[in-house]
Amino acid sequence: MLRALWQELCRLVRLLVGAPAPPGPPVAPPLPLGRTVDLPGRGETFIRRLAGDGPAVVLLHGWTATADVNWFRLYDSLEGYDVVAVDQRGHGRGIRSTERFRLEDCADDVAALLRCLDTGPAVLVGYSMGGPVALEVARRHPQAVAGLVLAATALSWRDDLLDRLRWRSMRLFELVLRSRLAGRVAARGVRQAVAGVPEAARWERWLVAELLRGDPRALADAGRALGRHDARPWASEVAHVPTSVIVTARDGMVEPSRQRGLATALDARLVELPAGHEAPLRDGPALGEAVRGALDDLTSRRRASDRRGGGASGEPRSSRPAARR
Repeated sequence: MLRALWQELCRLVRLLVGAPAPPGPPVAPPLPLGRTVDLPGRGETFIRRLAGDGPAVVLLHGWTATADVNWFRLYDSLEGYDVVAVDQRGHGRGIRSTERFRLEDCADDVAALLRCLDTGPAVLVGYSMGGPVALEVARRHPQAVAGLVLAATALSWRDDLLDRLRWRSMRLFELVLRSRLAGRVAARGVRQAVAGVPEAARWERWLVAELLRGDPRALADAGRALGRHDARPWASEVAHVPTSVIVTARDGMVEPSRQRGLATALDARLVELPAGHEAPLRDGPALGEAVRGALDDLTSRRRASDRRGGGASGEPRSSRPAARR
């Protein structure tokens, strides 16, 4: 434990003294069409839509990221599904609010978005922080959920001392985000994540700019919310939802054993991916293949259930095969 704490401290110091953000315009990679959506009574958020004939899928990104940062290397893998990637509140171009960040509000945002887009029940793909949000949607709005694909996430984010220290440092984290150090921290973090991965490193300036879109107060509050999150008391309430869990087996942020514990609690299909928490950037194609496989599996299981007459209210709005490129 002491070694882990020392490594975490060294990592934070390296981030703070990192090189400045690279100069030049933040040119974006090819992305699906994006637009702003007004969620009545909640605010405006930003989505990307990859229209397809397959079931509806909502992509929920991780803490401090944006939809594009988390998913830009995976969009092509999901072609054929009706994909919506959303910036969660306080992140990227997501909803701005004076209220305290709550995972429950993020879940309500997702349900409101599905109503606005009239997609019908969707499969929710939650990465890292997106996992707790997806679980909250399944608990609070079960009629909106056709299935879950959860990756690099857990039922609880406060199990050990390192976790608790991480979330209690959010005041310092917010001060850094509000300071001139924010660009250096983002640049160093991106540089570490994409080192040795030319397909991601070429977009380094854009990735840094995307990470700096978030609201510092909301991002710090989101960290505190994750530190309080514990779905273990109510996991049984959503265990009936068809679920697949993708374990990032080299993860230093969310221990793989806790990810496997999530799969056990939800009676989920388990997929092991030899990647770390930076998988969306470092291992995008492999993660995309794993997500695609989980979606195809959930769709097949749903069709088999329908043929047996066991279809539920959370049926995807389309039963046509998902086309591949």
